[in-house]
Amino acid sequence: MRGSIIVSAVLLGLSYAKPTLNRRYVVKESHPVPTEFSRVGEAPGHHLMRLQIAVKQGQFEVLEKHLWEISDPDHARYGKHLSLAEVNDLVKPTDESTDMVREWLHEHVSPEHIEASPAGDFLSFTLPIAKIEQMLQTNYSIYQHEDGSKLVRTHEWSLPLHLHEHVSAVQPTTAFIRTVPQAKTYVSVPGAAEVPTVQTYGGKPTVEKVCDTAGVTPLCLRTLYGTVDYKPKAAGRNQIGLTNYLGELNNRSDAAIYLKNYRPEAISGAQTFKQISVANGSLQQTPETPAQLKAGTGVEGALDVQTILGVSWPTPLLAWSTGGDPPPFTPDADDPTVDNEPYLTWVNYVLRQPFVPQVISNSYEDNEQTVPLSYARVVCSQFAQLSARGVSVLFGSGDGGVGGVQPGGSCKSNVDGSTRFIPLFPSSCPYVTSIGATVGFNPEVAAYDPRNKFSTGGGFSNYFPQPAWQAKAVKSYLHTLGDEFEGLYNTSGRAYPDLSVYGVNYTIIWNGTLRRVDGTSAATPTAAGIFALLNDALIAHGKPTLGFLNPWLYKKGKAAFVDVTSGSAPGCNTTGFPATIGWDPVTGFGTPRFDKLLKAVGL
Repeated sequence: MRGSIIVSAVLLGLSYAKPTLNRRYVVKESHPVPTEFSRVGEAPGHHLMRLQIAVKQGQFEVLEKHLWEISDPDHARYGKHLSLAEVNDLVKPTDESTDMVREWLHEHVSPEHIEASPAGDFLSFTLPIAKIEQMLQTNYSIYQHEDGSKLVRTHEWSLPLHLHEHVSAVQPTTAFIRTVPQAKTYVSVPGAAEVPTVQTYGGKPTVEKVCDTAGVTPLCLRTLYGTVDYKPKAAGRNQIGLTNYLGELNNRSDAAIYLKNYRPEAISGAQTFKQISVANGSLQQTPETPAQLKAGTGVEGALDVQTILGVSWPTPLLAWSTGGDPPPFTPDADDPTVDNEPYLTWVNYVLRQPFVPQVISNSYEDNEQTVPLSYARVVCSQFAQLSARGVSVLFGSGDGGVGGVQPGGSCKSNVDGSTRFIPLFPSSCPYVTSIGATVGFNPEVAAYDPRNKFSTGGGFSNYFPQPAWQAKAVKSYLHTLGDEFEGLYNTSGRAYPDLSVYGVNYTIIWNGTLRRVDGTSAATPTAAGIFALLNDALIAHGKPTLGFLNPWLYKKGKAAFVDVTSGSAPGCNTTGFPATIGWDPVTGFGTPRFDKLLKAVGL
């Protein structure tokens, strides 16, 4: 055993542990170490890790069937979202699975230190790495990314053979996930003033008069997408949410400066939006430290909260901050906890809540191949539970075109090292809605910024098959594309994005000063704000909220979008997928118009 175990036996329940029964351990999962990571040493055995065991869900296929029916606008059950209790009843593991997994766990950790999810499909606890290595018959190592950040992970782990069919995933193990915010391509404004110039306009705004590609504001976005005259009527019953990970911040004072200048009637929102810390996530409101400023901490958070309040106010906003600091692992004797799986931690927390905002904006992505299939499936199934409860879960489609999570990706397959287009997760999950980005007002084109090589992302999953609701649209696009890029992507995978919104040169306030930001991180909160207002209209008319958008979007909602037919998603030393007439894996169905959205939902 490496290292000395310095945590008390009482805390960890080691005094309870029985002699390990004679189990036949067999490798449960292996996952290639991503090419951008290299092993730099052994993981310290005394460091603590919070492990999450996903127990096989009992009736997920039935839940999925319910989801398709309640999301199909032509089905009799459309809009009849499931309750928390109904969802939990469907995903609850069988008694056999629960008993067998717990019997094994009790050999290693005391029962009172195991926390179960309400449905019992997740069991969580904290142990030293050395103890976990015994449990999983594995060895953890420290891996360093090309950018210097580090993770503690293993490339392979085992379970007793009789548990293989009962355990869906164990993490953190093989997931080299980094949860990259899609607004790291921000651009400073040379010579920017301490505060922006107040945007005022008398008379009826038009795109020509209030929109400027050099600096996009809420008035421009509201005018472009047609929400500027809409007056919310159901703010008390309708909410919108956003996520923060890895120390990202939503600064209220920056939001107040922004709203004072760009949407003064909404300035109270800077102080009234609700913040919740998940797993010790930061709610910091003090000025950023020099290290945070150097890292750009708070840029993503500023973009998300300011955009949502600027577009959807007075719809109440809830911001979650999920724990974990970048880099995810820094050896420190005073803080020996090294677990970091923010997607799973966040979604499992939210699934416990009796009420969840009806639209949630997520501006984070990872290269799909950095995530083992088991982890992707488990997290995606949790998103399906949210969708079944009537929540629209939105993710940005990435900033690196077809090349991955950010510009300049390696485009190297983990499997064989060959050149491949790199799909992103969670956008590749079939139970979420993926948002691409555009630039320009007349015409609108697929977003690309030569200053920082930002290019709206799009592609095809290597993990998840193509859902039936998008098969017709994708088939039409592939017929048009022909054999171009043959062998570089999976033609039968879940394709994304589903739609797009403007995503270049957003005006934000960060650290009290004006900045310009690019990214699908800009497009996603804008899209969330638009759909939150559409939900407001539905609630005001006594109708159910939209919930999972995609089946409605691909069947009927697409009529409410302006088709974007120019531009592409460059990456991997190619021009990338081109935008075309109809759906494409660059801009989806294009950009929304609120009056047409109202018509598409029958209002």
